[in-house]
Amino acid sequence: MDLVQHLTGKKITALCADLSILHKTRKKPKKSIQTFAGKTLQPEDYDQVPIDTEDFGAVLVHLGDRARGAYTVSQVNAGCKNRFQMEIYGTKCGVNWNQERPDELWIGHRNAPNQLILKDPSLLFPAAAAYADLPGGHSEGYDDTHKQIFRRFYNKVVDPSAPVEYPTFADGLHGMRLLEKVLESHDKRGWVDTNF
Repeated sequence: MDLVQHLTGKKITALCADLSILHKTRKKPKKSIQTFAGKTLQPEDYDQVPIDTEDFGAVLVHLGDRARGAYTVSQVNAGCKNRFQMEIYGTKCGVNWNQERPDELWIGHRNAPNQLILKDPSLLFPAAAAYADLPGGHSEGYDDTHKQIFRRFYNKVVDPSAPVEYPTFADGLHGMRLLEKVLESHDKRGWVDTNF
């Protein structure tokens, strides 16, 4: 929810959520293992444990007065390692970005051929180029976002007049309030306003 608001410049003003527990039990390793090392275990290395938290959610959102959106969140999509994907469509074109392929941006045009743009800092606007440390052909991704956030935070510490280009406590609070609205919407099985 935070990223779509950031990318569109629109606040989520209402939402309607449906949450579900698709897998009522999960396999828990009997001993400590490294993250994502579960593929090396055998069936007898697990205990079955009951699950009481949602593993799937679908949410419709109103962005500002006119824009509409939808998203799903799932821990049960087989094969998707961490597919965080954004699609934004306007009247003349649309864009699609997938975190599993962070150097690619698909642009779909209404009246022209579609494009697949590969990240090349030498072609970016200066403000965007400041977020790319590696030259074209060298992937930057999830872990680099933390580096960029800390860089901007420490820049603000050194220079108090620098712009705030990182998430703030107010942003975190706004996100938590939106999550509370997701739960409220699911419980009442309907739309809720999120103007706060």
